[in-house]
Amino acid sequence: MPKHGGPKGALPKPKDTKRTVKRLLTYIGKEKWLLAGMIIFVVLSSVAGVCASIFLQPLIDDLLSNIAGKEFSFALFKPVLKYLQIMAVVFIIGVVASYGKAKCSVFLTARILNTLRKELFNSVADLPISFYDSRPNGEIMSRFTNDVESLRAFLSQGLTQLISSAITIIGSFVFMIYYGKALTVLVIIMVAVMIFITKTLGEKSAYFFKRQQQELGSVNGYIEEIIEGQKVVKVFNHEEEVKEHFSEINEELRKASTGANTFASILMPLMGNLTHVNYAIAASFGAVIAIKGFFGMHMTAGSLVTFLQYSRNFSQPITQVSQQFNNAIMAIAGAERIFEYLDEKAETDEGYVTLVNAKEVNGNITECKEHTGTWAWKHTHTSDGSITYKKLEGLVEFENVTFSYDGKKTVLHDVSLYAKPSQKIAFVGSTGAGKTTITNLINRFYEISDGKIRYDGINIQKIKKEDLRRSLGMVLQDTHLFTGTIEDNIRYGNLDATKEQIVQAAKLANAHEFITALPDGYDTILTGDGSNLSQGQRQLLSIARAAVADPPVLILDEATSSIDTRTEKLIEQGMDKLMAGRTVFVIAHRLSTVRNANAIMVLEHGKIIERGDHDDLISQQGRYYQLYTGQFELS
Repeated sequence: MPKHGGPKGALPKPKDTKRTVKRLLTYIGKEKWLLAGMIIFVVLSSVAGVCASIFLQPLIDDLLSNIAGKEFSFALFKPVLKYLQIMAVVFIIGVVASYGKAKCSVFLTARILNTLRKELFNSVADLPISFYDSRPNGEIMSRFTNDVESLRAFLSQGLTQLISSAITIIGSFVFMIYYGKALTVLVIIMVAVMIFITKTLGEKSAYFFKRQQQELGSVNGYIEEIIEGQKVVKVFNHEEEVKEHFSEINEELRKASTGANTFASILMPLMGNLTHVNYAIAASFGAVIAIKGFFGMHMTAGSLVTFLQYSRNFSQPITQVSQQFNNAIMAIAGAERIFEYLDEKAETDEGYVTLVNAKEVNGNITECKEHTGTWAWKHTHTSDGSITYKKLEGLVEFENVTFSYDGKKTVLHDVSLYAKPSQKIAFVGSTGAGKTTITNLINRFYEISDGKIRYDGINIQKIKKEDLRRSLGMVLQDTHLFTGTIEDNIRYGNLDATKEQIVQAAKLANAHEFITALPDGYDTILTGDGSNLSQGQRQLLSIARAAVADPPVLILDEATSSIDTRTEKLIEQGMDKLMAGRTVFVIAHRLSTVRNANAIMVLEHGKIIERGDHDDLISQQGRYYQLYTGQFELS
């Protein structure tokens, strides 16, 4: 039973956290106006919170001096009303500023995440096929969901909280010194203890939060893989093995999550209790100073109350910062994983030969904008800037090509072949012989290790990949249909195709009949990779999609493997029309489909061991003869 989902318990190599934070700040800095507005509102709300306590001292002291030894009367409260009015104004300013801060934070977060998602998607879209071959889809999706969500949680709340806390701590510290220097020393000692605890627990929490993000990606990758292959799981009765392996990787996620949240859960109550202890110690010593004096120090009741308020304002933000510390750790871990994909090396393309529409007059090729059915390679010479055109004919040549996927195991050994226009070249051989690899190299999904591949005499490394692939039509064994109508899925091969061209392509692939039999015809909505169609019908649409692209070179990789024999005969009639005048490469296990090929290449262990047409190979009575007569089975 294959087991995927990533290594259990392993952590990626440590990243440069400072570099990650600095890079994240560049995204925040791009939204200058929203950032400036948010900072202004944060400053206003924080300053309002700090300044509101200033009026406690005169308010209390004036009130006490007015009512001392006097009978109760509402007139005694008139002198302190001005302080209450000022405090009310300050509180209103704070409320308005808090609202503005929240609005700016929401918009700032949304814009930053929007930019990151776009960059992440664009980056992933530009990565080579090898990137997708080496990673589960769920792991890639985890970067878009879990890691982006961890950033959202921090940016929407934690960022403003950190700025606000910094201002509150600085402001409170200044006023604490003003109202009571000796008590300030006591508070600082307690706060130093709190910071030490936060740092110690935070480091342990950071380890587990980073691990949690990795294990979450592994779990998501495994879930997606198993859901996609659920039919295979049930056919082979592997439900128990699947559940057992899921329990293993889910257990790793539980351990990481438990470790992360254990330290996070310990931190908050511990910091809260230390804050209360800090407040109680300051209140006790302050009361002694206010009542009896202490080493020449004196405080009024109003000064003590004001100081205690500022001591709470000073230590409380540290508690809040410790709470946001966990969100910050998760955000940095998520950002590291996002930036890891953003830093992946995009598919390189150093080609400079492009494909253009052309027309031929008296043997001369000229470029034109309109589609003429004639294509030409446009070669801009770097030496003198001159431009030459070469008509696209579809001549493909392999010259001593050697290739390895991993640089260790050689998959193709010194392969040489050529395919002329209007020729149908077939590749047969056991699984792993190198058939699909050859077609991957024609598309430049991978770069060859040695040798040359020429297209119309041009080294394909000189041709821009986009133009190279535009000249190739490919029908894969594994079809993939997108959510949308049948018409949209066929048009995917040529976005400029008209309805008439789409219908013609469907007829060519013999898909028109079953499409028109559907209640909504070409407007039928496909979902879940076309799950509302049979496998054969999905394959027919895939062939129609290639037909509407009208490519000069056509590659059929087990294109009819999912279609019954009768339907295959009908398709072959249409495909013969499609293949007329084109270079066609066919990979097939069903040898009856390659009998009419101009040349058949028999591959074994990455080498071409036989070549010729059907009759030639039968007369040789070699491996192809054994395959065809059933003496040797394809695996």
